[in-house]
Amino acid sequence: MRIPVLLTLLGVSAFSPFAAEVPLQHFITVRGDQLVDGDQPFRFISFDIPNLQMIEDNVPFAEENPWRLPDQFELTDALATVRELGGTVVRTYVISVARPDDLPGTPRHVLGPGKFNEAAFRELDLALKTANEQGLRLIIPLVDNWVWQGGRAEYAGFRGKSKDDFWTDPQLIADFEQTIHFLLTRTNTYTGVRYADDKAILCWETGNELFSPASWTREIARYLKSLDPNHLVMDGFNASTLRPESLAFTDVDIVTTHHYPGNKSSFAELIRANAELARGKKPYIVGEFGFVSTDKMNDAMKAIQDSHAAGGLLWSLRFRDREGGFYWHSEPGLGGNLYKAFHWPASPVGNDYDEINLLAAVRSNAFAIRGLTPPAIPVPAPPTLLPIADAAAISWQGSVGAKNYQVERAAKHDGDWQIVAAGVDEAFTQYRPQFADENVPAGRWFYRVRAKNDSGLSEPSNLVGPVTVINATLVDECAGFAKTLSRSGNWRLATHDCRAAKEDAHRFAGNTGDWLIYRLPTDLQSVRVYAFFPNAVADLKASVSSDGLNFHDLTLQKEIYFHGTGDYGYWKPVLFRAENISGGKFLKLELAGETQIGRVEISRLSP
Repeated sequence: MRIPVLLTLLGVSAFSPFAAEVPLQHFITVRGDQLVDGDQPFRFISFDIPNLQMIEDNVPFAEENPWRLPDQFELTDALATVRELGGTVVRTYVISVARPDDLPGTPRHVLGPGKFNEAAFRELDLALKTANEQGLRLIIPLVDNWVWQGGRAEYAGFRGKSKDDFWTDPQLIADFEQTIHFLLTRTNTYTGVRYADDKAILCWETGNELFSPASWTREIARYLKSLDPNHLVMDGFNASTLRPESLAFTDVDIVTTHHYPGNKSSFAELIRANAELARGKKPYIVGEFGFVSTDKMNDAMKAIQDSHAAGGLLWSLRFRDREGGFYWHSEPGLGGNLYKAFHWPASPVGNDYDEINLLAAVRSNAFAIRGLTPPAIPVPAPPTLLPIADAAAISWQGSVGAKNYQVERAAKHDGDWQIVAAGVDEAFTQYRPQFADENVPAGRWFYRVRAKNDSGLSEPSNLVGPVTVINATLVDECAGFAKTLSRSGNWRLATHDCRAAKEDAHRFAGNTGDWLIYRLPTDLQSVRVYAFFPNAVADLKASVSSDGLNFHDLTLQKEIYFHGTGDYGYWKPVLFRAENISGGKFLKLELAGETQIGRVEISRLSP
């Protein structure tokens, strides 16, 4: 389990190594069919970051609500990561709306007609403050066509009407315009700058993947312009081919398309055709594209560069979690249960969807479209080591650009430091600690961590300790069977359906009667098994042995952390545990039904 950490909102001075060299000087404007920054062309390859305003991916094993607001560390990590990748623009997700089925504590922006959640809008204040510090521009869609964060159906539901009434009903249009007025006239609580005067906003997008009639688009675009003449307006109509009305409206400045598998034409062909439609009329942005091979994605990025398109945004990037590691988001729908949100630097965990090669192509194209050669990636800043209650549960806030990490241990505050692990991949675990010091001797120990990439090794993190160790713990993340002694049955490694398993990227999957055995060098003290049940919850049998032949049963406590299937068909997470074990060095686990095991922790006496 992760250690809860309370973090204050840190000021920018704490992140000065990542601050932009030059503050934003101009609003982005239009010249012909191009975007310009002052008198310079403005073009980009970058990412959608759906969690920038509202995190929907906080899914630790035992926690109920996947929704929370980002903090300063997370926002800085997200936007500094985009800068290192060569991006200058981020498209957020929408201004969220309360859903009738929201879990208690879900922090939506719009709570009802004219009712707004100040905490959620303060997070958007913080995102804009951070974007200014990082020198990045944000595209902000105003309402969602879909259910995920609440949208047109929820606005309609407040008034007892249907979602399609959103486009034509005068009361619903007035309710939505009330949200727009609140947003555009808001003064940022961190910077004192009105949103309408904030240069970090590239444009307002009418919404995400809307099926809006032309009349609605014209009215909303006109209203946006009446409140905010500084910023551009992008039509969020949902299509892979531009509609003529969007190109004709005076108050629509930018047009966009989204591209996913399913069209007969390739992304590159569609992008070139749309750029020709927009030529001489309006700037054109590819608002989302993804879930195809790296070659096809690279072709799409080349088409953006070679055409008159102003830019393109890949779907999607997730940033680091303030409690260690990254946020994760598998794509079981259009992503074919293969693709996940990307992380930087890329990791072998993403080999199924070629993350390493794709992100290298993104960085190359992101600088090339700006007429630049990619600079060397700098040595990462020191990570921040989080409090340690157990040497088997060590986590840190990672560093932008860090490829892996080096964990060091010492018996004294001032050394002698020993490297206990090198090449630790923070993407290897999901919503669990990054490292377990499995062979630590009994005693009192201090820890620190360094970040590493091809440019070098960071300075040490802060020091944490002394950590009192009585037991050492074997931790099996179930990515292979190397830590088991033996097994029987039809066990397999499961790497798909990760969203249903709360983003656990690798699991042992088996069925009734399948068993496996672990052998420890000293007597077992306790065991924890983190299991998922796609269907009915079954028991797990556990037994111990001193000789590996004669086993006696253990009584396992069972804790079920199921809070409903949600939007993604979540499975039932169940923790099995036993404490104060005696009687041997061998542990046998046997299934009593269809089960997937995501993590096994076995503590033993430390030498």
